[in-house]
Amino acid sequence: MIERINVEKRFSDIAVYQNVAYLAGQVPRPEAGVDIRSQMIDVLDQIDGLLAGVGSDKTRILSCQIFIADIRDIAVMNEVWDAWVAPGHAPPRATVQATLARPHYRVEVVMTAALKS
Repeated sequence: MIERINVEKRFSDIAVYQNVAYLAGQVPRPEAGVDIRSQMIDVLDQIDGLLAGVGSDKTRILSCQIFIADIRDIAVMNEVWDAWVAPGHAPPRATVQATLARPHYRVEVVMTAALKS
């Protein structure tokens, strides 16, 4: 059975199937600020909450895709990522430059994670 969490008309925040959580792309909240550092911190904070809500955490991430509006922001984005990722649990990851849905978004992060058994 597929469980969908925070279902809206266009998407769900998470779909859970066979003990794997598939997170929708997480973008910064309006109060996050406009720079890549504050937006990345906000997005990772949201991901922590979503993972906890389904019984997972950042040590159980199976894959991650990061979309950034300007590839020149990658060094700062990596600083935030490196401080957040659990030591010894860095997941497979891809980072690409992309045109994001709103002009003020600097980053969007998509993840899949295993649930705790």
